[in-house]
Parts: sequence; C-alpha cells; structure tokens
Amino acid sequence: MYRHTPPKRRPKRDPLDALAHVALTHYARHFLAHIEARGLSPHTVKNRAQSLREFIGWCAERSLNQPQDITRPILERYRRHLFHARKDNGAPLSFATQHARLVALKSFFKWATREGHLQSNPASDLDLPKLHRRLPRHILTVEEVERILAQTAVHGELGLRDRAILETLYSTGMRRSEAANLSVYDVDLNNGTVMIREGKGRKDRFIPIGERACAWIEKYREEVRPQYVREPDDGTLFLTEYGEPLHNNRLSDLVRKYLDAAGIEKPGSCHLFRHTMATLMLENGADIRYIQSMLGHAMLSTTEIYTHVSIRKLKEIHAATHPAKLARAGRIDAATPHEADTDALSERDALLLSLVAEAEDEEGADGDEDADA
Repeated sequence: MYRHTPPKRRPKRDPLDALAHVALTHYARHFLAHIEARGLSPHTVKNRAQSLREFIGWCAERSLNQPQDITRPILERYRRHLFHARKDNGAPLSFATQHARLVALKSFFKWATREGHLQSNPASDLDLPKLHRRLPRHILTVEEVERILAQTAVHGELGLRDRAILETLYSTGMRRSEAANLSVYDVDLNNGTVMIREGKGRKDRFIPIGERACAWIEKYREEVRPQYVREPDDGTLFLTEYGEPLHNNRLSDLVRKYLDAAGIEKPGSCHLFRHTMATLMLENGADIRYIQSMLGHAMLSTTEIYTHVSIRKLKEIHAATHPAKLARAGRIDAATPHEADTDALSERDALLLSLVAEAEDEEGADGDEDADA
C-alpha cells in the first residue's frame, strides 16, 4: 500500500526566542527552569512560558524591558489590556484565560522578588478575575453520541482509529492529554481496565473501560496501528498516519470534526465527552464517589470520608450505569438519580461544577476551544 512520506519533525520552538533582546526574557527563562526543576508538569511549564511571552511582548511595545520597569500600575494596565483583548474571531478572552495569564505573572514576580532581582513584588496584591463556576450548559445526549460515532464509518482506517478514540473518551471520561498519552500496555482488554499514568497532578489511577470501547480498541490495535507504527515503537496507543503521537490540539480538532459532521453545534470537543460521561452516569444512578474516582478528581469536601474505591466495584458501577452498556440492554430511558435528597444533589452539583472549572482551567492554560464555555 502506498504511504506518504512522513514530515520531518521540527525541533521544539522556544516561545521566548523572538523576545531574546528584551532583558525580561533572561529572567523568564531562569524562572521557567526553576519551576521545571520543581517538578511542575511540562504542560504547566509550557503554558507559563506562553503567558510570559504574551506579557513580555506587550512590555516590549512600551519599552518596558527590565524587571525593575514593572510596577503595580503597569500590571493593572496589563490586566485591563487582557480584559479588552480579542481573539482572532473577535471573541473576548475568557475569564479563565485572563486568570491563567495573571497567575503566571504573580508566580514569576514572586520568584523574581525571592531571588533578589526585585526589592518588592509588584504583583503581590494584584487582583485576579473572579471565575464564575457554573453547571455544565452543554452535554451530549445518548442519541447525539451515537450519531457522532457513526460518522467514523466513512473514513476507512482513520475512521476505525477515530472510533476507538471516541469510544475511549466516552467510556472513561478521561482527559484529552490522558488519551493522547495512553500506551498500548495501559489498556487491559481482557479485564476491561485502564491505567492512567501521571494524570492531572501527576497522579496515577486505575479505572474501568466498557466492553464496546475495548472491542474498538482491539480492532484498531490489530488492523490499523501496525500499519502506522514506526520503529522504534514507544508504545503510544493512538498514532497519526505518520506514526506520531496525537498531540492535544490535534486530538481536539479530530473530535470537533466529528461533532461538526454529525451536525452537533454544542461547543467543546474532548471535554464535552468528559462532561457527558459524568452527567449521564450520574443520571443513571452512579454514586458520586465512583464518578470522582473515574475522573481523577480530588475528593469533594462533602465526601472526604471516602478514600479508595476498588476497581471491582468501579467496574460494576460502570457496567450498570454507562449508556453504551445500557443501550444494549434497552434500559436507558428509565434511569433516574437514585438519591434525590438535598445533600446528594449538592454533591452532584459540586462534581459537575468541578468539571466546568477543570474545563475553564484547561481553556485558560492553552487557549484552545476544548472547554465547555
């Protein structure tokens, strides 16, 4: 079979290179090396670098080149600039994005002051935009999910891979980055489990994955992945046709393509499946603490007494409440929350609010549209 020659991998681009002439850039690089050495995730370091690049570029346009040039009034001006800034499509920056940009500055100037580069911290009292937490406004219905999944059938090998990806997101509710980083060794198809390594907060978790998703992953692994893999094989599960890992933005674009093809106009992409999985399983009677364990969230204050949930129990709950399983049993229309008391509903809302907060944080961190905004 004829194959395209894979493109050469470009070396990683330093986001601060274009601003190397600005003295602030020197300090920013030392700060980034510092937080990297502290063990912050590459994703966080990358986003802090992007936020600093935006700020230093803004400063350079105003001949503010040294850390000593930055005062509290200057930072207030920059905060107002972020509020009035517009994306390429004319939309304003979300409050989550503004918040993330300013958090990076507060961290940078705190470090610069502690290291003795500044006598006082100009960002110490800088007010951050308030993040309004709300329940998810958009989730997919079971019918919409099935319509999206059906769109993959017309795309041959790539469609088979994409079906496996979509089924994985829908079945597990894992984060976009977690799906991108999955290894073939992380998915136990025989036992229906997935090991997610170094999820958010660099925490591992062991979760169930449904039979249908396992069937599509197995089909992809046997029929498609061997044609895409390039030696040396690092074990990444989901690959591009050039044998490269599917990075976050490309994964978002892939999911969005199928949403559009299905005529789904709801905003979001990967995180939309995460919201959907959690909400539908809750509505079908899954206990909140099981959903928390699936999603990899820290325990909510109302359920701190729960510490560990066995994978066996998780699998039972997943099999009993996930719509992809219920659809085959014909029981999806009678599901209602098994507890309707005030405490249960408040915990449910807290869980859904944490999902929205997570989506907003992700949008603020990398500026993509993979959030239920």
